[in-house]
Amino acid sequence: MKTPKLLLLALACAFSLGAAAQWQWIDRDGRKVFSDRPPPVDIPDKNILKQPGNTGSQRSYHPVPAADAASAPAAAASTAGAGKDKELEEKKAQAEAAEAAKKKAEAEKIAKIKADNCARARQAKAAYDSGRLIATTNAQGERVFLDEAGRAAETKRLEGIIATECAP
Repeated sequence: MKTPKLLLLALACAFSLGAAAQWQWIDRDGRKVFSDRPPPVDIPDKNILKQPGNTGSQRSYHPVPAADAASAPAAAASTAGAGKDKELEEKKAQAEAAEAAKKKAEAEKIAKIKADNCARARQAKAAYDSGRLIATTNAQGERVFLDEAGRAAETKRLEGIIATECAP
């Protein structure tokens, strides 16, 4: 019974050794990169921190014609830089658009709240201006009718709300 389990364990260990074959290097931006593939050609050998096994260099080199050899690194750098700039500009534009949309939504929300407050204050003022009796509840929970001084104070408060919330 133990023999099949040991055989399976040994087999699993043998297969996991292949999975441990990893490359590790530092890219142009100074970040550590881990991969199961060799680093790009433009990464110098001094930046390669780890490579699988002792089988020598397994890096894939793509020969560049002699005429293009001098211009290839500059062209690659300018293309990579332009790509990063485009990406950066696109991300910046997207972030600005998202921020503008967020501000617009917030402004619309505030405008809706102000319009609701304005409508309620005008409705309450109309009730006070109608001359009907207005009842409120005091601290003891008793129903109390407003006298002229209370009605005037509440009307003045409502006019202040209308002045602030109904302003354009």
